[in-house]
Amino acid sequence: MSMAAATCDKGFSRSYMILKPEEVRFFDLIHILFSSDVGKRDFVDSAGPDGTEESFHRRWLIFVSIVAQKFLQFVAKPLGFVGSVIETWLNLVSSNRSLGRLFLNLFQGSVQKVPDKSSANFLSFIGNLDKRLELDCSIKCGDGKYHAALSMMASKASYENRSYLEATVKDQWKMEFVDSYDFWNDYQEKATTQAFVLRDKNEGQDTIVVAFRGTEPFDSDAWCSDFDISWYELPEVGRIHGGFMKALGLQKNVGWPKELGKQDDSPPKLLAYYAIRDLLKELLKQNDQARYILTGHSMGGSLAILFPAILLMHEEKLLLERLDGVYTYGQPRVGDVNFGNFMEKHLEEYKIRYFRFVYSNDLVPRLPYDDKTLMFKHFGTCLYYNTAYEGKIVYEEPNKNYFSPLGAIPMMLTAFRELFRSFTIKYTRGPEYRESSLLKIFRVIGLIIPGIPAHCPQDYVNATRLGPSDLFLPRPKDPKNQSKVVHENMTACPTQF
Repeated sequence: MSMAAATCDKGFSRSYMILKPEEVRFFDLIHILFSSDVGKRDFVDSAGPDGTEESFHRRWLIFVSIVAQKFLQFVAKPLGFVGSVIETWLNLVSSNRSLGRLFLNLFQGSVQKVPDKSSANFLSFIGNLDKRLELDCSIKCGDGKYHAALSMMASKASYENRSYLEATVKDQWKMEFVDSYDFWNDYQEKATTQAFVLRDKNEGQDTIVVAFRGTEPFDSDAWCSDFDISWYELPEVGRIHGGFMKALGLQKNVGWPKELGKQDDSPPKLLAYYAIRDLLKELLKQNDQARYILTGHSMGGSLAILFPAILLMHEEKLLLERLDGVYTYGQPRVGDVNFGNFMEKHLEEYKIRYFRFVYSNDLVPRLPYDDKTLMFKHFGTCLYYNTAYEGKIVYEEPNKNYFSPLGAIPMMLTAFRELFRSFTIKYTRGPEYRESSLLKIFRVIGLIIPGIPAHCPQDYVNATRLGPSDLFLPRPKDPKNQSKVVHENMTACPTQF
């Protein structure tokens, strides 16, 4: 263990494997491929039965994870600049209504300016993929999929700036905008985690929605959290993905204390878990009947389901009893089989409903791998949707690890269907389902790398609107219908339905 690692209190964790790309040296990185003494490397801090990673496959994944993070750190500024240029261009085209109109306005000298990046009219790259901001008025409170549809729209909106969020929640959704936040990541030493909170008091109910932002395409810090395969094993809980725990508010020097203590004279930094926990306590005090839901797309979904895990660790009974449900979309795996079993047991104990949405060949829910090396497992109710947005509850999404020679041709055929549908859906489903030109370009990319366009919010919004409501009805206990985590050796349901 290195000197720097020795200052970190990991008493909350029985064993761990923490990668520190900032301390890696080139020859040490190469050496890891040929030596099993991983624990002796300065850039790997490990303890427990797996302190020495003897498997070459596991050492190879550590190598890939560190190289990816080093590369992302190296290109952080140019990647951010490219993203800024692309978003500016997309908003310039949008403010002039179309590319053709932009050139006409250039010729006439009447080009509409790009809206300010902090204004309600400025859209992120994700927002330009799907510009819908209205809720589906046909899905009323009381409909089984009402919270699912609202959660997905909140998850999509979470990628936008504060002004957009406030205007959308207040003016379009007629709900209360509570606040939006930039949370501190103690390991990246900057604010890299975002979330916002709204309150839905329509039709006699009071529901607070916490939406965590997913990975932005041009944000190197967020990608580093995704690629960080560090893990912590909590006693009686299981192993949890380290990158996501850091993003949620794990502290470098004190771990997960139940209450925050002042460390020095510097201004306090907002940590996602603690700030949201305290906010929810205050909001729920205002109404004994109020409840809340957690949601997020992509990495945001991972943070949404890890939040109640820390509540359980801290025995926050009130917040657990008032948690109505967790809705995640395109969520990657967050822990091992023990963690999944722990969560399912306690979610059932507190009657917390957890719905994990997976659309078609979306790549992200198939990561990190579910194999003997990484040991990551999904759990909870998996709602799988095909390209016709027909949904079904399955044990595990088909082709669970994505890369499969047998699955390549079917995935490409699905990508062709999605591209064709991109041009016809506005006629078959209605004008509100029209796809943007940017998303059509993504569909073309999907012909080469199926699964990337399937991760975009558009298909998840469509699934919550067009899919059946009866998937959300309470179901009787049936050992044959338990999740993949509990029955590891069961095969997944068929991909076609």
